[in-house]
Order: sequence, then structure tokens, then C-alpha cells
Amino acid sequence: METNLDPERFRHLEIPDRVEIATGHGGLPFVKIQTPWSTAEIYLHGAHVTHFQKNGEPPLIFMSAKSYFAAGKGIRGGVPICFPWFGNRDGEPSHGFARIREWQLVKTSAAADGAVTLQFALPEIPGRDAWKNLRTEFIVTIADALTMELIAANDGCDDALEIENCLHTYFHVGDIGAVSIDGLRGAHYLDNAAGGNGELKMQNESPLRIAQETNRLYLDTTGAVEIRDENLHRKIRVEKTGSHSTVVWNPWTTQKLPDDFDPAEHEHMVCVESGNVKQNKILLAAGKTAALKVILSSAPLK
Repeated sequence: METNLDPERFRHLEIPDRVEIATGHGGLPFVKIQTPWSTAEIYLHGAHVTHFQKNGEPPLIFMSAKSYFAAGKGIRGGVPICFPWFGNRDGEPSHGFARIREWQLVKTSAAADGAVTLQFALPEIPGRDAWKNLRTEFIVTIADALTMELIAANDGCDDALEIENCLHTYFHVGDIGAVSIDGLRGAHYLDNAAGGNGELKMQNESPLRIAQETNRLYLDTTGAVEIRDENLHRKIRVEKTGSHSTVVWNPWTTQKLPDDFDPAEHEHMVCVESGNVKQNKILLAAGKTAALKVILSSAPLK
């Protein structure tokens, strides 16, 4: 799999004191962003947000210390873009091909107040004729909050495209034992953790606390979710539009994962993911567009 690693081709998109193109882990190009409120990093490999941190706060985003940074492999942590499918498919990349392809950085801009917006595009992939009419953009705005929008358009004239999308966000927490998650009480979910066997259940807990392997796919959920972190004394708010699924995941020490994740890291992360998967997948008609937008913000815990 060929990747153009030369960051020089993006120099015209740099903005002094705001946007810088650099060479990162594994020799992969990435974008460094600085605003009056925060810093961020986005790799072109997967259009993958690997860092967002508000001034004076711990990082909002968790990254595995063992993550791969290599062509053809997903980055562990940050915000993987799961698209145009979610989960495993025989003979195909897990969670789709978007997260393991280099995206094009199309445009950068800085607002008068210092907020920075970057626009990425997923290039057409040779040999994937089934997806040739799918045009995909990813727009990220960095300010006092992190805003991400994944936009998919079916540019064909006849056939609808069946797609799944998910912004698989890993959040950094001080201690998973001191974390609670609000906003999902009464929602139905598929329990995909060890022993769950995909059984449909209803959440009765309020708030949700994680004390074992957790892999819940909540269906028909459109509301905001709040992560309360007693250890770091902050709350993280996940707001979304264009999303009907929410995934809450922590592998604990029982889920078998590749070598890019140390089981002990489960203590400092939790995934709260926004998208449209399984029963909530999207049938994108010809000429139509689907937009998934997520806003991540944080505030002191009172």
C-alpha cells in the first residue's frame, strides 16, 4: 500500500501560529493545530484525530502507548473513523477502509477569534467499484471544543448505498473506577461483551459505571452523553446530530486485542462512540447526503 509521506506538499495549507504540517510517528504526516484555547493533532492517515487538549486541562483524547503508526494499520486511540462499515467483514479491514487510508488535506482556515477548521477528503480507492460513487469529507474545527463532521454523499444516479459510520472516540480518564456515564438510561442496547452474545437489553443503571469488560451498542439514541470523571475533576459532554447509535466500550483485561493495546491501559480510557450502525445503518439514496456531527466539550466537575 503506497503512501505519500512527504509533508512538503501541504506547506501551502499552513497558517502561521495556527496550523503546521509535520512528520510524526512512523514517518506519517500530521497536522499540528494551536488555538487560544487548545491544541490538537490530526494524522492524514485515516484523517485521525490523535490529540485534543484544552489549556490547563489533561488531554481529552486517549492514545495507546503501543499504537501502530503504519500504512495499512489503524491507529489505536484518538478518533478512528469507522466507515463505510462498522465491525468485521470477511476479508476486509475491520471497521472499514477509511481509517487505514491517507486522506487529502483540502483546506485550512482560521477564524478571527482563533478557531481553526480543517477539511479532509477521502480519495477514490482503486479496485473498490462498489464505492466509486461515494464522496466523503471530514471537517474538524478546533476551538474551546472539538467539532467533527463526517459527510458522505452518493454521487451516483441510480443505486442506493448501504453505509455505516462511527466516530470511535477514545476518551482519557484518570481512573475508570471513578467514571460514570449519564444520558443512556432506558435505552436498549446490544450487549457484545464477553458472555453477552449480542443479547438485546435495556439499561436500568443511572449512571452507568464500568467495572468489567463493556461493549454496548445502544440503538435509537440521539441525545447527548456526559462522562463524569471524579479523578480528573471534569465532565466531558458528547453532543451529536445525524447519529442514532451510541457505543460504550472498555475492553478491561478480558477482551483479546492486538499488540497495539496494553491491557493495563483500560484503566485510563473509555470509548463513547457516535454513529449509525447495525439496525441504524444508513441507506443513502442516489444524490443524497448524510452528515454525522459530534461536538466534544469539557468543564470542571462541580
